Amino acid sequence: MGATGPTTLKEIEAALRPVTRDTAAGLMVNLSTDSLVFPGHPRRDLAQARRAVTKAISILGPESEWFSNIDGFWKSGRAWNPVTRHTFDGVVAGRGAGFVVVLLQVSED
Repeated sequence: MGATGPTTLKEIEAALRPVTRDTAAGLMVNLSTDSLVFPGHPRRDLAQARRAVTKAISILGPESEWFSNIDGFWKSGRAWNPVTRHTFDGVVAGRGAGFVVVLLQVSED
């Protein structure tokens, strides 16, 4: 039997929680640089990830709204509400200034 997860938009929406811009930025850097399955095995350069996240945050502006299915940063452990049927998934989504940004990582072990 495979992983279970949401199958409708309503279920995906229910898995997302509002987060602050700062929290969204930290989570996006984590999703860009670390594997959900094998933390500590970098996937991308940290400085490059920070630059990309800073750009995304600035494009959406100070009134942007941010959401994630992840509770907590990597160093403090993490938990999440699934948004896919993959074993591991993490998403951060933001909207503002007429734009939408979504960063999704899915993994299997």
